[in-house]
Amino acid sequence: MASSWGRQGGFYQRLSASGKEKCSPEDDVFVFSKLTYSWFSRLISIGYKKPLERDDLFELNEGDSPYSVCPNFEKQWRKEMQRSTTGLKASYIERMLFKKTSFCKPSLIFPLWQTFKFLLIKVAFLKVTADILAFMGPQIMKALVTLSENHPGSHRSGYGYAIALFFVVLSQTLLHQLYQRNNMLTAVKIKTAVVGLIYKKALTLANSSRRNYTTGEIVNLMSADAQQLMELTVNLNLLWSAPFQILMAVFFLWQELGLSVLAGVAVLLFIIPINALVAAKVKSLKKSQMRYSDQRVKLLSEMLHGIKILKLYAWEPSYQRKVMSIREHEVDVLKSSGYLATYSMLTLTCIPFMVSLATFGVFFHVDEENVLTAAKVFTSISLFNILRLPLFDLPSVISAVAQTKVSLSRLEDFLYAEDLNPEDVNINYSGNHAVGFIGASFRWDKSGLPVLKNLNVSIPEGSLVAVVGQVGSGKSSFLSAILGEMEKLEGTVQRRGVNISGGQKQRVSLARAVYSNADLYLLDDPLSAVDIHVGKHLFEKLIGPSGLLKSKTRILVTHNLTLLPQTDLIIVMEEGRISQMGTYQELISKRADFAELTQVFTTENRSEETTLVKVSSSKEECQLGESLPQRELLKHKDPSFDRWRTHSKSKEKVATGGMKMAVVLKYLQAFDWRWVWLTIAAYLGQNALAIGQNLWLSTWTAETAKINDFTEWKQLRNYKLGIYSLLGFIQGLLVCCGAYVLNRGSLSASRALHHQMLDSVLHLPLQHFETNPVGQIINRFTKDLFVVDIRFHYYLRTWLNCTLDVIGTILVILSASPLFVVVVIPLGYLYFTIQRYYIASSRRIRRLAGASHSPVISHFSETLLGGSTIRAFGHQERFIRKNYDVVYENLVYFYNNVISNRWLSVRLEFLGSLMVFFAALFVILAGNTVNSSTVGLSISYALNVIQSLNFWVRKACEIETNAVSIERVCEYAKMDKEEPWIMSKRPPVGWPDRGIVEFINYKAQYRKDLGLALNGVSFQTRSKEKVGIVGRTGAGKSTLTNCLFRVLEGSGGKIIIDGIDISTIGLHDLRGNLNIIPQDPILFSGTLQSNLDPLGKHSDLELWEALELCDLKDFVQSLPKKLLHEISEGGENLSVGQRQLVCLARVLLRKTKILVLDEATASVDTETDNLVQATIRREFYNCTILTIAHRLHTIMDSERVLVLDAGRILEFDTPHNLLQQQGTFSEMVAEAEITR
Repeated sequence: MASSWGRQGGFYQRLSASGKEKCSPEDDVFVFSKLTYSWFSRLISIGYKKPLERDDLFELNEGDSPYSVCPNFEKQWRKEMQRSTTGLKASYIERMLFKKTSFCKPSLIFPLWQTFKFLLIKVAFLKVTADILAFMGPQIMKALVTLSENHPGSHRSGYGYAIALFFVVLSQTLLHQLYQRNNMLTAVKIKTAVVGLIYKKALTLANSSRRNYTTGEIVNLMSADAQQLMELTVNLNLLWSAPFQILMAVFFLWQELGLSVLAGVAVLLFIIPINALVAAKVKSLKKSQMRYSDQRVKLLSEMLHGIKILKLYAWEPSYQRKVMSIREHEVDVLKSSGYLATYSMLTLTCIPFMVSLATFGVFFHVDEENVLTAAKVFTSISLFNILRLPLFDLPSVISAVAQTKVSLSRLEDFLYAEDLNPEDVNINYSGNHAVGFIGASFRWDKSGLPVLKNLNVSIPEGSLVAVVGQVGSGKSSFLSAILGEMEKLEGTVQRRGVNISGGQKQRVSLARAVYSNADLYLLDDPLSAVDIHVGKHLFEKLIGPSGLLKSKTRILVTHNLTLLPQTDLIIVMEEGRISQMGTYQELISKRADFAELTQVFTTENRSEETTLVKVSSSKEECQLGESLPQRELLKHKDPSFDRWRTHSKSKEKVATGGMKMAVVLKYLQAFDWRWVWLTIAAYLGQNALAIGQNLWLSTWTAETAKINDFTEWKQLRNYKLGIYSLLGFIQGLLVCCGAYVLNRGSLSASRALHHQMLDSVLHLPLQHFETNPVGQIINRFTKDLFVVDIRFHYYLRTWLNCTLDVIGTILVILSASPLFVVVVIPLGYLYFTIQRYYIASSRRIRRLAGASHSPVISHFSETLLGGSTIRAFGHQERFIRKNYDVVYENLVYFYNNVISNRWLSVRLEFLGSLMVFFAALFVILAGNTVNSSTVGLSISYALNVIQSLNFWVRKACEIETNAVSIERVCEYAKMDKEEPWIMSKRPPVGWPDRGIVEFINYKAQYRKDLGLALNGVSFQTRSKEKVGIVGRTGAGKSTLTNCLFRVLEGSGGKIIIDGIDISTIGLHDLRGNLNIIPQDPILFSGTLQSNLDPLGKHSDLELWEALELCDLKDFVQSLPKKLLHEISEGGENLSVGQRQLVCLARVLLRKTKILVLDEATASVDTETDNLVQATIRREFYNCTILTIAHRLHTIMDSERVLVLDAGRILEFDTPHNLLQQQGTFSEMVAEAEITR
């Protein structure tokens, strides 16, 4: 269904392309259809016939969509922000719940209440009505049992009671499901509103604030904290409903048992604080578990983003051990949580028994004449069963309130964090300059020192300005200040409106910016990732004085000093200040140091990595884009574009069809079969004993009714009570045993499946990571593993328990009324028909819902990474709308899932109501043949089984749905892996000792449907030879490296290194004995020391020596923690050049006989490049060096040069001979204007 959304009147609206939007008919149907969800039956029917697709589902009504929910909430939030700044007192709700007396920051509570108060009041009304009706069932049952005791043949009154019981139970069901529907949808609206606010805040967050939050932490606010708020909202009514139900139960129990009920209350008062302590401990353990989980996922995320480095350096086992170490801590916490769950399961199962035992025991001792009748016993048992859930839930909800308070505080801290100040940059000014700084100083955050100091510059419109300087001099910060991304300390900044385009694929970024037709373009080293030919073409045709952008203002940060004569103005940065400024001729004539610098490099053509920044214009919006032929920008096609297409098409798979038993068997195998059988035995035993307790009470009360001499009864009373106690005690032991073995088995499964998945992922070939989103793998290690750790064994246990409960109930009712078999058969048939009918649709909706969550997280993560780009383009509204779109899709699945659950619950509980009705009817029809104890036993079991029937099907569906997570966790084990890391044949110690590399007719291709990336390549290096490898973009230079490291396996030919065919040894034996400095400087969060020496093999002295060789020693010594300086996520607190130097230092520590340089100095200034090249020549003088270069000056001093084109070798000789031959290499040198 094609549709789009627009914004009108300040609100986003969904616009259907077809005009036939399938909004939910829920609001327009009759009351009966609304209460029974019959309007949803059509979708259930479709899902039964075929797998549901997105177009089959009902859309959200306008009031439920984020397009109306988010703006309404934002309006209230703005009021709260204004209210907090005036210092008003906290609201009554906040004073009551959180004991706030005044605001130090805005609170989410008040705007949430103002936005959703009518929905919350409606939900509370439905809840209290359903709770009251829940207590009417036991009272009608009491009347029936009393009737059976006193007037066993009175059928007419009995029929009335049976019908009344049916309608009361049915009414309670309908109201409860209506409550659940409204409760779930209100909760998700609250989450949607908060998520929308978090997203908008992320687009305005100041850099100083942004540095306090990693991307993962902000995503966590959306996924975890907002989810916690939603979960509390779902259970919020239990804060008053649970005490209300407890008081109602105590009131009715008082009517039955008098003062003795206080004994039961005393047990409850004893259990509740213990439950609260357990809940608090569980909360503490959950925090610990989440902390370890965050550490594990953070490390995994960095590993996956830097997987190429891990594979090239053979670091996978080391990092695998780090992950497994964190995982063991996480599993230890899960073990402790599992043992606490044993207590929770004990109290949940045994609360009715413990309360009844205490109450009945005191009842007998309060008055010797007290006698337990069937009416008293089974009415009390039914009330005790009602007590079970509120008693169990109340401490958990109280704990959840405390936990949500923490989440609210985190959310409020984030939402109140400092925003970018739009007034830092004045865009409304008169003058003919495009950018102006007047005495301006800037810093990145409030605690930091000024990075840019006393800037004074005026840049005329339409000029080309070059910004040059050494690594860390402030060039990129200069552009950030223009964009308003830094905090201004003083001075004035003026500029025209600005946009930014950035990304790793520079030509795409350039094209995107140029098509947008801006007035101002900010270019941060734009040409490093392309070869000389393409770089020259882009400068001449786009950036330079005669290029397409010649009438635009262009500020170019560059290390390519040969471009400077063609610029209108040059700004030289030094330690955050403008040290020199003027035209090229002015600086050459007046400043000797500048002239000396440029003279050294006049023959060098340097091009650097680009992030392109541009400024939008309101005029001529489309003309420029139309005037630039697309073929000019995309003329030089890179094979990586084909891999991008694969990546863009790689969407998360959504499973279809029923659950595969092989998946469950795989889980049970990891669970360990001995724990499986012990669990089943324990649950069989505890359910049998639970039935035994009630049968014992039934027999006891039946005997009581027949005894005339109470002296004899009193003598047997203690014996009867003792047996009842013993049965309960043994049941409690079996509950503990069941919980223990379940915990052991689930931990075994968690360990085994995580280890298998991690090992499988690390053995995948690099191409898998290049063609599949990393988010999909992270999803397996978070969402799917959460199912393995927490959910799946719980669903299996609940399903098993419900199965045994239903079977036990039917057997009890059949023993009381054998005629009930006539009803059981058709009810059973209807039950399984509804189950089969529903489960296909529900399973599919849940699977689609699971897949729809990834785009929400992915879009948010991308927004965080590209925030400055979005702001500079002024596309915030477009991205907010996109966020609403992906959230809307997720909500559509959530809504349909909620309604499908209600559809099922109403029908199953209707069957349960019929079961209650027929259980009552048949005992009435039995008349004198059935005693009152049997009547009470039969009806109390029937009342209790309604929830079990519903849970049985729901948990069966949960098992089917969540089995997909098990399948997805296991799927990597079936994927094609790279070759073994270690093989039986291993190279000798010290290999390679000469460094001779030989390619023999080598062929390679990235995919079978693509052409050969290398085609018949044959050459041989000499020992310790320095070989340069050049070629146009897409010639196969990087592919050659990939083949050498066997990142890409060959499809023909051989590679021989010092006499060993590299295909005959393990990957780690190969990669561990080679060395490479890659083009992308990948660092991991942690200390500088751990980045230099991840395996911990080198001393501090060796580290300092390596840093000194890379000209980083002074910088590191200036840091407070020196080698222990914390590197932030992705190395963001270092400049790109500094990151590259750290990577160089890392390689200097890892000396081997063969070194590959892949544009290793692309992101450093000229002086640093000289230093690096000299260091490499000196430190690796006795090594074979293969240098892949776009910039020809870096390989002009090579002993030989290999020229590639379209995967073939065109030339291979000394630079001198190649220049004499007047071939391809000679042409490239001429184009680069390099002289020898």
